[in-house]
Amino acid sequence: MDTERPSPRYVDIDVWEPTDILDAMVEGQFAAVAAARAALGPIERAAAAIEARLKDGGRLIYAGAGTSGRLAVQDGAELMPTFNWPRERLLLFIAGGDQAMVQAVEGAEDERERATELACHHLVNAKDALVAVAASGTTPFTLACVREARQRGALTVGIANNADTPLLIESDQAIFLRTGAEPIAGSTRMNAGTAQRVTLNLLSTLVMIRLGRVYRGLMVEVQAANAKLTNRKEEMLVYLTGRTREDTRQALTSANGSIKLAVLLLYGCGVEKARSLLSEARGNLRVAIDLYIADKSPAATQ
Repeated sequence: MDTERPSPRYVDIDVWEPTDILDAMVEGQFAAVAAARAALGPIERAAAAIEARLKDGGRLIYAGAGTSGRLAVQDGAELMPTFNWPRERLLLFIAGGDQAMVQAVEGAEDERERATELACHHLVNAKDALVAVAASGTTPFTLACVREARQRGALTVGIANNADTPLLIESDQAIFLRTGAEPIAGSTRMNAGTAQRVTLNLLSTLVMIRLGRVYRGLMVEVQAANAKLTNRKEEMLVYLTGRTREDTRQALTSANGSIKLAVLLLYGCGVEKARSLLSEARGNLRVAIDLYIADKSPAATQ
């Protein structure tokens, strides 16, 4: 496997000058980003497939072990505060459980039975989409997650850094990241991990945008968990509507903190009508605004 083999280029890296070591590692990071860019086609197709499942009320599931598992779980966890993705529609399967997030759990990546148990316990089904990540493409735990999920009808997306490996072959959507050998052989937290992180960011963010959780480049689903975020909400509303701070505060209060609802209120829409429009638009603020404008047009009132 490319990610595991020693590279002749780095065989004497331990005796290089520190500047040369850092330069070589930075070069590897650029190559990792390039590997993600080369996979934009598969990433786009995977995002479209995930979007279709989630629009139907499905859950987003992340699965992995070790570094790949931690990167996957981190990406999933960030969807809740950033896009207000519902906690009940997010599952995080990492070999070794929560403990594996902060330390290595010996033998966890080989626990095929645990992967099957997780899928069974959470009743993974045909509405769900599972994103599985493994640099090697052969991790037993991750493969078992994919196999059980597929058997239950769920969509599976496999992300791996070695070509023609089981994870890529057996997933419905395969994303191959050609990062090659690492500066330190087998240390896939470096180039492979960076490419995975970039890919997960691209994939999940595109899905959230397509689901209407971004409007005019803003996080219009963000939740105000602190003073900074409350202030950010008000700034977003001022930017989007041109209204005063006081107006935006009142609208947010009436909208129970919902930016999308507050935008419609500031446009002159009533609360119940705004909720109805957002429901009709399936949460897409741009569509809801278009519906409101169409409803207020002279042709619509005749």
